Amino acid sequence: MTSDIVRGSKARPWLAPVLAALLALGAAPSARAQSDAHALMEGRGRDVSFPVSCGADIQPRFDAALAALHSFWYGQALKEFTAIAEAKPDCAMAYWGIAMSVWNQIWAPPTPANLKKGSDAVTQALALGAKTPRERDYLDALAAFYTDHDKLDHRTRAAAYMRKMEAVAQRYADDREARIFYALSLLATANGLDKTYKNQLKAGEILEQVFAEKPQHPGPSHYIIHAYDYPALVDRALAAAQNYAICVTVVPHAIHMPSHTYVLLGRWKDVITANDAAETAEADRGTPEDRLHALDYLVYAHLQLAQDAKAKETLDLALKIENDLVAKKHETGLRSRPFGVAAMEARWALERLDWATAAELPVRPSRYPYAESVPHFARAVGLARRGRPEQASADLERLATLQKALAEAKNLYWARQVAIQHKVASAFVERARPQRRGRGGDAGSGRHGRDLRNPRHAQSRPDRHDRARGARTAAVGAGAAGRGVRGLRGIAARREEPAAQLCRRGGCGSSGREHGRGAQLLHQAHRTRGRRGQV
Repeated sequence: MTSDIVRGSKARPWLAPVLAALLALGAAPSARAQSDAHALMEGRGRDVSFPVSCGADIQPRFDAALAALHSFWYGQALKEFTAIAEAKPDCAMAYWGIAMSVWNQIWAPPTPANLKKGSDAVTQALALGAKTPRERDYLDALAAFYTDHDKLDHRTRAAAYMRKMEAVAQRYADDREARIFYALSLLATANGLDKTYKNQLKAGEILEQVFAEKPQHPGPSHYIIHAYDYPALVDRALAAAQNYAICVTVVPHAIHMPSHTYVLLGRWKDVITANDAAETAEADRGTPEDRLHALDYLVYAHLQLAQDAKAKETLDLALKIENDLVAKKHETGLRSRPFGVAAMEARWALERLDWATAAELPVRPSRYPYAESVPHFARAVGLARRGRPEQASADLERLATLQKALAEAKNLYWARQVAIQHKVASAFVERARPQRRGRGGDAGSGRHGRDLRNPRHAQSRPDRHDRARGARTAAVGAGAAGRGVRGLRGIAARREEPAAQLCRRGGCGSSGREHGRGAQLLHQAHRTRGRRGQV
């Protein structure tokens, strides 16, 4: 037929431009569709392909929403999946996307409101009915998490979803998204006390395979960083972190995420660069909770370089944001807000040996006991080092109560961390008691015999030895406050004994202002001595 048309065009010269116009009209929708798809994915990565039976016009929008979800841009993903459901009310997978967007898998259990929203979305999707066996299997897997959420605990339901996703990944071996979501479910159900990192390594192996196939896909790079977000594994994450920084450039959380790897490697300038950009992006198109998370990393990195003025400026901004949220009664339940604020305040005091400020830190009640424990730990240490151990009783009692609550909730990882805080704080308080001071205790004294209980001495600038010693003071308990070696979660692994050793042999430079060199040497020491496990 084509040859007939060509012959006809030769016989009728006017036919050639007409045919060209018709062909151009036919090609235009396809070209426009490709252009629209690229525009939707701009800055979100590439190669996200999750076929759904909701129409060709919906497919690029669905893939773009999924790319946002893979980078934990949960609010944006929820908006886009909701818009798809409104445009195509019979698209069951749009409701799957809504339910996935209100479950922050590796962050924290959904709030009651989000549990209801997700459960309602899954119910709607199942009522509509999946149009393909694959879609039905994805819906059934997610239903395993939301079903009986009022009867079964979070971990049981998350494990049920993980097992379902394992089956989906096995059933559809060519489905990269199934493998990626299965790997994420392994991270969401990992045992924080397992030092063999069984789930993390299994997830990492899956993700590395997909990363090799589709390096611009946002999921593998992002989840590899999370999988290897431990001192013992972090070297495996660097390539993915650097790749993610290049491939995903508009999602605020993605801009921050490489710094999870940089902070474990002591790359403080990279941490600052990433989080300066992430904080700006969060303010523009993210959430205040995630903005506080980026500021948390900035405070820590500035302190490691002894950039105290910048750390204080960052802390002041974070407290302003927090006070504005309190005034507006803004509460989403995301843990990055209460933990980040508590961590920044405590770190600012403890890292600088400012025991007076530590002793007076505000107590911030939280639905997360391990966030509430941070100021109580810092206060108890500060009171002990100021020579007022008898005033630390209330803080020690609260730490014990919070630890018990976590244990009863079977949150064993965090129960252990708060137990460590309680033991360390108790030891400092006991050492500071008068009967102990007479036997060589140094409750309120700094190095070289300075009495930190004396207000004049307490406010003076610590020398490099005092500061390293103060880091050790804060280390064990404060470092117990979270995963990996970042923020209060990692002072112990990064600055306990090695920092003191480096300072004693001059690694910290000639003054306390040269912590950058000390951090670099400390990083080298970790590489040669072997990385410590999870704090």
